[in-house]
Amino acid sequence: MTTITAPTATNRLLSGLGGFAKARETGILLALVIVVVAATVKNPNFVFSNDGFRDLLLSPSILLLVAVGQAIVIITRNVDLSVGSTLGLSAYLTGRLFIDFPGIPIIAVFLIGILFGGVLGLVNGALVAFARVPALVITLGTLYIYRGINVAWAGSDRINASDMPKSFLALGTAQVLFIPVLTLIAVAVLLVAGWYLRNQRAGRELYAIGSDPGAAHLYGLKVTQRVLVAFVVCGALAGLAGVLYSARYGTVNSQAGSGFELEAVGAAVIGGVAIFGGSGTVWGAALGAYLLFTINRALPILGVQDFWQRAVVGALIIGAIVLDRLLALRQSRKLVEARDH
Repeated sequence: MTTITAPTATNRLLSGLGGFAKARETGILLALVIVVVAATVKNPNFVFSNDGFRDLLLSPSILLLVAVGQAIVIITRNVDLSVGSTLGLSAYLTGRLFIDFPGIPIIAVFLIGILFGGVLGLVNGALVAFARVPALVITLGTLYIYRGINVAWAGSDRINASDMPKSFLALGTAQVLFIPVLTLIAVAVLLVAGWYLRNQRAGRELYAIGSDPGAAHLYGLKVTQRVLVAFVVCGALAGLAGVLYSARYGTVNSQAGSGFELEAVGAAVIGGVAIFGGSGTVWGAALGAYLLFTINRALPILGVQDFWQRAVVGALIIGAIVLDRLLALRQSRKLVEARDH
């Protein structure tokens, strides 16, 4: 019995290591490690200091939340360009809740922010699913609509740290065993999202819808319902990110969250989520978020000018899209060869 099971366990281990080595996420993780090591060699304080290590974990946490939601939508062969505006609106709403309702429980503010973001996501999802208009067009429109509402609501005013409770602001800097609380929240959301996509039928169906929406309809999958849920989750996570944005930075104005939509798409694509839908993981999107933030923080230390910092990020996004296309063509050729045989 032992001579049979031992090789089996060994084969499983080798197979697992082989799969890990071939995964797209492994390449992103390796790139992240290289950037961190290079910056640390140039300036040891990049990691080996209290602020350096904390910022390395803390700064990308909010983008990680938005990127996870964006990845779920992209997997369905859609995109949500309004997440930055949703984040900004939710962040400003958070401040207004503390001002207009003194003593409101912090947990209630979190729930309202998440619910508010989910409603904005539901608007996007309903327009995409029922109006049959491309998500790129719909969410580009709602990006400006939500941002316009924020500008009209906030005007020239802004929320200051003095307007919010100290216990709430403490979440932006609090740590548990040297790990920032915001990072723990982001990782908890990541674990739930990763488990859902991998182990739940509804999560796996998102991949089927993204791979071939027409075939998913013919097969009887609940395409409309799944797309709606994807957009609601994306909006809800952007709403949560908005609440945490207020706690992290303490100051919120009408421009909060600007640019997050493109960074979220970039993080997801760099992390291996195919822009054409049907493949990728939230783990990759999370690594992509950390890689983007780490590159932006490390390149100035390495003496790279601002223009080249942006060029590097652009090159990573283009390279990821080209690689996805090449892998898709390679897989298609393999399927044709297998069919011919």
